Amino acid sequence: MDEKKRNEAYNNYVKAKIPKTRPWPSLFNSFLVGGIICTIGQGINDLIMLWFPNLAEQTAWGYTLVILVFIASFLTGIGVYDKIGKFAGGGSIVPITGFSNSITSPAIEFKHEGIIYGICVKMFTIAGPVIVAGIVSSIIVGLIYLFI
Repeated sequence: MDEKKRNEAYNNYVKAKIPKTRPWPSLFNSFLVGGIICTIGQGINDLIMLWFPNLAEQTAWGYTLVILVFIASFLTGIGVYDKIGKFAGGGSIVPITGFSNSITSPAIEFKHEGIIYGICVKMFTIAGPVIVAGIVSSIIVGLIYLFI
């Protein structure tokens, strides 16, 4: 079998295995769940500001982010966030809860390999490149800002 036929056969195989999605329900679900996550975050922040009125707004947002990360990690640990992700698609990935899920999920999956080679190494498999890209781009922007 020549290379062209092999590639064509592989592409047909991939097309057959890709899950079929309908765009409009997927977009609606994504928007709905992403909005719900952001609304929950706003509600948590409002409660923090209500309970601690002297707290600086940025500090309250910091606590809100910590709470959202914890909730997403907990839901990932008990298997609920994966179901939310299947329903919502990108709507569950974009907020900070998706970042938390991308760190927690590999850590849980590879815990049988031990703390160092399982959890610590695999934890940043998905999120690591995002962190590196964010740091590098912020350094570049900072240098541009410094010299301009």
